[in-house]
Amino acid sequence: MGNAVGAFKSLTTVLYARGVRQSGWPAFAGRLWQRNYYEHVIRDEVSLNRIRRYILDNPAQWAFDRENPLATEPEPEGTWQA
Repeated sequence: MGNAVGAFKSLTTVLYARGVRQSGWPAFAGRLWQRNYYEHVIRDEVSLNRIRRYILDNPAQWAFDRENPLATEPEPEGTWQA
């Protein structure tokens, strides 16, 4: 799985950088992708539903995300993980 994620990140970074140069896409500061990713084995329906809820609710939290340079009140470290 790690190799697949790494290949996806590499390919999309190359293609996005090309879009920045050739098509005027907005440039990204630093890295396009986070260095690592969070992996979790889903063992039961309770865990699956918790992760589904996280995926559905997460976009609404962007205004408070510490990774968001425009965040007004970034949340404390670690509160965003499912």
